[in-house]
Amino acid sequence: MTTGVAALWSARNSLRILVKRDLAVKYQQSVLGYLWSLIEPLGMGLIYWFVFGVLYSGATRRHLGEAAGSYPLFLITGIFAWMWASSALSEATNALTGQARLITTMNVPRQVFPIGRVTGRFAEYAAGLPILAGIAAIYAAHGRLHLGWTLLALPLAVAVQFVLLIGAALLLSAVNVLMRDIERFMRLIIRVLFYATPIIYPLGLVRDSGMPAWVKLGYEFNPLVGIFQLQHSIWYPDEFPDARLLAITVLGSLLVLAVGWWSFRRLEPAVLKEL
Repeated sequence: MTTGVAALWSARNSLRILVKRDLAVKYQQSVLGYLWSLIEPLGMGLIYWFVFGVLYSGATRRHLGEAAGSYPLFLITGIFAWMWASSALSEATNALTGQARLITTMNVPRQVFPIGRVTGRFAEYAAGLPILAGIAAIYAAHGRLHLGWTLLALPLAVAVQFVLLIGAALLLSAVNVLMRDIERFMRLIIRVLFYATPIIYPLGLVRDSGMPAWVKLGYEFNPLVGIFQLQHSIWYPDEFPDARLLAITVLGSLLVLAVGWWSFRRLEPAVLKEL
């Protein structure tokens, strides 16, 4: 793995070129261009705010804690991070099958292609951070948000999410070449993960529910749960994950990276033969 990381680092310029190309292709012939990376999550946030912040505001506010007075920020924070995760997973799944000619002709580590998809979607996520900061500043100025030391949770949240997504991207991209059903299966998985992760609702809603303890424990073994708690805790210190959840998140993400990297290297000869 150390050798592979060194080879990947030596190919960083190729990675940068691939990311720029993917972004250019994605928004070509689009009038609004990169603004779509902001419009879509903001539109989703507006819809979910109307449903859970207006229609079901009573049930929602009981579990929001500090976020009760600034629920739109809570929503948009989760949705921006989710757009990065969902887009990266769906696009990385076909990162090899959709670029077969480049993969068989370019002399670069093949990991560059799925990692490039994750990095490209991160660029879109980063473009939304100034908007989140602006909304947070407005709420803070009106006394409805009290920022604290957990602003430092941002680099940790980004780093852990990067680790998880790269591991998943490597695994999914390689397996999808050999089993094309994976791409279709991931559409269902991504929908399930959206509602099985505290993105639009607080984790306290799950912990205070009447579900069996083993279901709650299994729920928290999803590394995305801790990642989104870290994302929310940037603005809301009481959302910072406890030691157990943080350990599960970090170790689970590292495990996914190790499994994804190992699987990609083991499957690479069969993948190249299939391509």
